Amino acid sequence: MVNNLLNFVSEAGLLKRVKRSGWWVVGIKDPESVADHSFRCAVIAYALAKMERVAPYKCVMMALFNDIHEARINDLHKMGHRYIDFPKAEKAAFAEQMKNLPRDISKELTDLHNQRFKQNTKDAIIARDADILECLIQAKEYQAYGYLSAKNFQKKAPEHLKTKSAKSLWKAAKNWDANKWWLKLAKFER
Repeated sequence: MVNNLLNFVSEAGLLKRVKRSGWWVVGIKDPESVADHSFRCAVIAYALAKMERVAPYKCVMMALFNDIHEARINDLHKMGHRYIDFPKAEKAAFAEQMKNLPRDISKELTDLHNQRFKQNTKDAIIARDADILECLIQAKEYQAYGYLSAKNFQKKAPEHLKTKSAKSLWKAAKNWDANKWWLKLAKFER
């Protein structure tokens, strides 16, 4: 059983090398990894849960493990979803990943995965909002780095935000300078 858990941890590590493919469409040759995205999704889920006065554990866990299946089937941008039944492949890969894990871990992750997919709880809605908001913030950052086409992502995605907190953060982010925070910290010596 310990080896199965180690194998799962190793498989999760693959996400550090799986690139977010949607950004290739707007010309970003080396976009962030799925692991990068998942980490910041979890951070955003925590913040949104606190803002929405919801216990953050489930929100953070759903956000953190949302894309674990991509270790097996890769990330597929939205144009690819037009031709491939990605939700079916996602479910199959996820189910197989859970098969050899300790029962308590497998059950919890499966329950959270199903809840996230169904979008029938406040926790799941917050986790989904965190996913969307992370992509929106990433688009703002890419735009600030000179990838002007990243702005196109910012047109449709905000329509899918559900919570008041996520909408509020996005409203503030629209006029936010992604570079300002670190410029204040940088010291230039003679």
